[in-house]
Amino acid sequence: MRYLPLSGADRAIMLERIGVSAVDALFADAPPECLRDQAPDLPRRKGEMAVERELGRLAARNVSAGSVPFFLGAGAYRHHVPATVDHLIQRSEFLTSYTPYQPEIAQGTLQYLFEFQTQAAALTGMEVANASMYDGSTACAEAVLMAQRITRRKRAVLSGGLHPHYAEVTRTVCGFAGDSISSLPPDVAASEDIISQIGPDTSCVVVQSPDVFGNLRDLAPIAEAARRAGALLVAVVTEAVSFGLLTSPGAQGADIVVAEGQSIGNALNFGGPYVGLFAARSKFVRQMPGRLCGETVDADGRRGFVLTLSAREQHIRRDKATSNICTNSGLCCLAFTIHMTLLGGHGLRQLARINHANAVALADRLAALPGVTVLNHSFFNEFTVRLAGRDAADVVERLAARGVLGGVPVSRLLPGAGLDDLLLVASTEVNTDEDRTAFVDALAAVLGEIAAC
Repeated sequence: MRYLPLSGADRAIMLERIGVSAVDALFADAPPECLRDQAPDLPRRKGEMAVERELGRLAARNVSAGSVPFFLGAGAYRHHVPATVDHLIQRSEFLTSYTPYQPEIAQGTLQYLFEFQTQAAALTGMEVANASMYDGSTACAEAVLMAQRITRRKRAVLSGGLHPHYAEVTRTVCGFAGDSISSLPPDVAASEDIISQIGPDTSCVVVQSPDVFGNLRDLAPIAEAARRAGALLVAVVTEAVSFGLLTSPGAQGADIVVAEGQSIGNALNFGGPYVGLFAARSKFVRQMPGRLCGETVDADGRRGFVLTLSAREQHIRRDKATSNICTNSGLCCLAFTIHMTLLGGHGLRQLARINHANAVALADRLAALPGVTVLNHSFFNEFTVRLAGRDAADVVERLAARGVLGGVPVSRLLPGAGLDDLLLVASTEVNTDEDRTAFVDALAAVLGEIAAC
């Protein structure tokens, strides 16, 4: 068999060697509801041209982000990425570069990673940043593991405003490490008393700002309470453009900052790959996961770059490793670095102001519609609206049929939480006044249509 080279005898030998009786035993840790009991309903085989034709037909059913007014967010945002970014990252020396196992030879790679770290540290307001993580959610989980190593405590508290996917990844990863994860209920109004949850057994509290509902959080009181209790504050940011307008987490007292960097330099990419930012106070540097590049001089006094820290299991004894992260998001963080360099500090601040102004303009117009209530008192470029008892998922489908991608139903992120009438709406610099008009008009029509039923 061309694509299935192992025989039944080969598989039996492999199963015997690893000590299980059947292939199904390898999936014992997977929830039963996630396992298929039969093959998917797909054709068994077709010719190449027939497959291309069928996949093209299926792809044509998608509505691409750039083809209609687009207001989706919830952790992945549509921004304009200059053509220069894509042009430069496709140069062969970047596009084909691999993990630098002999790092000092790859001076160009180390230099742009050093620049990336410098940018990440400046944006987050922290003293040191690593050379990137896989994405924001796994960076969040790694931050909790790092806090556990630093404090030697096992209990982490997750805010109810933390993105549910980040919370789930953290629970999954840290659960295997023996951590106890306390997750507060969804907090639409940003009114939770997270400080009361900090105790002598708490390793860290994890707070997102802007949170998943768009609310801005004041991290300073939480940071102070955590410090008094000997715990750490892990600050999470899913919208990197917000760094251009909001007070940095580091300036608010965060000990570790993790962020999703997709908004800068990286398109939506069907959900990935993305790039995670990870920064911390310098006194914690030896407990950081991943890699850290440094600057030095060679024997001739010339500037050079080195892999200063790589505390992973491929480099040191496994029991001393801070993480099993085996690489960094090289090409994605290069895209981030190029876009950030093109923007500069002034450009990022201007971009952030445009984002905020666009979101405020849209929120004001939506709030004027009967049956629509904007729930946020403050936000950056994303906010939550209540649709007066209407099913937000149904409303989104009806909007899509009218050629508008009008937001993310909260029920998609928090199924069964009783928040079915809530809709997350994001508006960035790519949205024009015509886009906003199309959204408002389409939503008014859909709500009238539902009321008439």
